[in-house]
Amino acid sequence: MGTEVITSLEQVQQLEVKPDRRFYSAEHGEIASGATTDIYFVRTYEILKSLGKVDTVVTAEIFPRRAGILCGVNEVLELLRDKKVTVYGLPEGSPFEPKEVVMRIQGPYSEFGLFETTLLGMLASSSGWATAAREIREAAGEHPFVCFGARHVHPAVAPVMERAAIVGGADGASCILAAKLAGREPQGTVPHAVFLIIGDTVEGALAYDRLMPPDAKRTILIDTFKDEAEEALRVASALGPALAGVRLDTPSERGGVTPELVREVRYRLDMAGFNHVGIFVSGGLTPERIRTLIEAGADAFGVGSYISGAAPIDMTMDLKEVDGRPVAKRGRLPGIIPNPRLVQLK
Repeated sequence: MGTEVITSLEQVQQLEVKPDRRFYSAEHGEIASGATTDIYFVRTYEILKSLGKVDTVVTAEIFPRRAGILCGVNEVLELLRDKKVTVYGLPEGSPFEPKEVVMRIQGPYSEFGLFETTLLGMLASSSGWATAAREIREAAGEHPFVCFGARHVHPAVAPVMERAAIVGGADGASCILAAKLAGREPQGTVPHAVFLIIGDTVEGALAYDRLMPPDAKRTILIDTFKDEAEEALRVASALGPALAGVRLDTPSERGGVTPELVREVRYRLDMAGFNHVGIFVSGGLTPERIRTLIEAGADAFGVGSYISGAAPIDMTMDLKEVDGRPVAKRGRLPGIIPNPRLVQLK
């Protein structure tokens, strides 16, 4: 990778944070250098180097504490791209069970031991987000949903999070970089701000229809000023066949988006002949709420905090072989734990 790896306490002491650094997030080179790992791995290198054992060939296995969807594999492989190791694992997006071996790394300890913290973090966070997205996918069924979670996390990890959501089953992401990393185009229309500045929902909808490219879906927020059912009919009358959908994002101060509200908007749109207009719902959605809202007539969803706030799935890496000899800490089984689902990734 062309980056000097931190393998000594002297290098740690020499590492300086420039006073003009703009953000606290780690840069790619810092991740690749080991600057985001825990100090005790550098101490481990120092000890093993002094004993002539840092290049000892080992086998490490990684397992999760709970079931989920594996994500972050591609980043781990990139982290280990130039390392002299062999990697077996479950492919990105695979389901896994608690304590199932999801990845096995074989090679000199000096090649990858330093990065234990880094690669476990990559897998833990991304798998947590992907698993939450899969729970939403299972609740939504064939109904599309887009990840709107970027505003809930640090921008340094927002693209990682929303890409993980797509791996877990989201149909798209609003974060520009996340969508691009997943080979998609970002999805989303406009926020309440545009209507508040313009002063009228219909006027804002007409401007959107006039100015946005043809491939931008005409899905219009209808909860800014008036009753949602009233605004739905006003917007549908103004845009006609061009209107793809109306978006309900009613805040909790007004009771949020309820099944009763969705049912009324659907009924009034249909009664007025606007059967083609879908109902897109966002705001504090969970799998349980999505199932209820689908029954009421909702067609698509924007999900943020349920995915972005998902807990990481704890990952553990154990050494299971040293120089071909089975080993394990107390409480763990020594030697390789077979898993026929693993495939060679590197």
